Amino acid sequence: MTHPIIDNAQVMSNGQITLPKDIRSQLRLVPGDRVTLICEEDRVILMNSAVYAMQRLQSDMAGETEKGGIRSDDDVMNWVKDVRAEGESP
Repeated sequence: MTHPIIDNAQVMSNGQITLPKDIRSQLRLVPGDRVTLICEEDRVILMNSAVYAMQRLQSDMAGETEKGGIRSDDDVMNWVKDVRAEGESP
């Protein structure tokens, strides 16, 4: 288990803060990346937006493959073959 990074940042007059380097590194953020802020009562969770979007997609899609009858790698391969064959049809 990793230890939490605890640091402080000052809120500037325009509302901006600078994320400490250790936190940027932990979240794998580079200049130009976007972050998602989730406010829960008296705390804020800051996440790399790409990671947050993937987690939401995975959560939203949970169980959908089973609903579509896809239960194994072979089912996936057969579905891909069927889709490709449909694309080749005139």
